[in-house]
Amino acid sequence: MNNKYFNLANFFTILRIILTPLFIYFLFSQGPYFEFFALFIFVAASITDAYDGYFARKYSAITEIGAFLDPLADKILMSAAFLSFVFLGFFPLWMVILIILRDFIVTGIRILFSKKNKDFKTRKSAKTKTAVQIGLICFVLVYQITQEWKIFAEIQDQIAFYIRDYKILYILTFLVTILTVWTGIEYLWVNRKQLISIIQD
Repeated sequence: MNNKYFNLANFFTILRIILTPLFIYFLFSQGPYFEFFALFIFVAASITDAYDGYFARKYSAITEIGAFLDPLADKILMSAAFLSFVFLGFFPLWMVILIILRDFIVTGIRILFSKKNKDFKTRKSAKTKTAVQIGLICFVLVYQITQEWKIFAEIQDQIAFYIRDYKILYILTFLVTILTVWTGIEYLWVNRKQLISIIQD
């Protein structure tokens, strides 16, 4: 399962794209334990991000289509989650616009560098950014579970009070937005010379 177009790494990348609409379905549909299914699917999809890179490096299976789809699959999943939470009233729209804009700008530059055979310098801070974004989304999904499941009936109002009155979601999303934008600026700065050379060509 290792050729120009299909290998194990690309399988996990494509799986992440396929899981995204399934995650959205369970997030918005009303049904028993659907909140848990949405959380499980999102975590599973997030895990595939680690595995596609691992298998691509282990089996030297880095392909052109994989290099294109991998970052795009990440942005599809994360953007779908963030926009869904805007619609559900958890996240402010302006913060999510900044997060998505940063991610697609960086992804676009990475694809451009790949097309031009330029080395795109990565930063460890980007992994931290991805981890906190995933953590924030999981936090909201767990919060949804506490508000919907009967086993949490006795503490639902208390949890909602702290989340709402202390603006927990707003503060967390604001911090994630700052980190996301900062890592985007960092990417542009460390790759500025090659980016300028591409623009001038």
